Amino acid sequence: MHALEQLANAGGRVSVCVTDLDRGKDLVLGDAFVTLPVAQLGVVPLLIQVAAAMEAGEMDAAASVSRPPLVDGSSAGLWRHFAAVDLKPVDLAVLTAAAADPLATNALIDLVGLDPVRERIEQLGLTRTALLDRVREDRGPDDAPHFALSTTRDLTTMFSALMNGRAISAAVSAEVVGWLALNADLGLAAGATGLDPLAHAGTGKELLLVNKTGRDRGIRAEAGVLAGPRAGVAYAMIVQFTEDTPLDRLRVQDAFRVFGADLMESVH
Repeated sequence: MHALEQLANAGGRVSVCVTDLDRGKDLVLGDAFVTLPVAQLGVVPLLIQVAAAMEAGEMDAAASVSRPPLVDGSSAGLWRHFAAVDLKPVDLAVLTAAAADPLATNALIDLVGLDPVRERIEQLGLTRTALLDRVREDRGPDDAPHFALSTTRDLTTMFSALMNGRAISAAVSAEVVGWLALNADLGLAAGATGLDPLAHAGTGKELLLVNKTGRDRGIRAEAGVLAGPRAGVAYAMIVQFTEDTPLDRLRVQDAFRVFGADLMESVH
């Protein structure tokens, strides 16, 4: 909490929530109901909608989806470098979950539509979460100001539901958890686990990590589930800050690492 207070005293907006995975008991709360931008962390409801559409037979999992124009999204991501311009929906979900690929994310949004995702968010009981728009490298005056918004309370609720098989169904929950377990961004709180960013899915019974991060200018966010021999927790942390220098980013990253170290201590 001292590290978070330092960020807040420096002008950052900080929100944190940690709950016991089995009992749902709140362990840490700090402005958990404040709605903040979460960047690519907002794709989790999208992935839930995609998995639900597949389970209901509303989406052909074997269909080919064409890559959006390279000007769409941003200069980041992997698909823009692939020789393959057509991928299956499951491939897009993996790229979105594991690499925050903007073209794959936008292709999934085109496939299922924003309105069904918003309806799914409401069905999940996430009252302060919204997927506002497509991924855009530059946001003009006519675009939504952010890709997605949420609260740390909503995020821990969503990850608890996924991990306990209650997000739509056990099959949908397992599918989405499998995608998110491939996330390669362990540079924030999850960095304290010491796990291999490229090979941590199914690493054994000692430590389980399923997480998603969000990064944009002045925004860092992470939510997930961390379970060890002693306990399991659903956690979320969002920091909105003024990003003028690399030192600003490093201060926020250090606070996430301290948060992650405390999480590790709580589950071991």
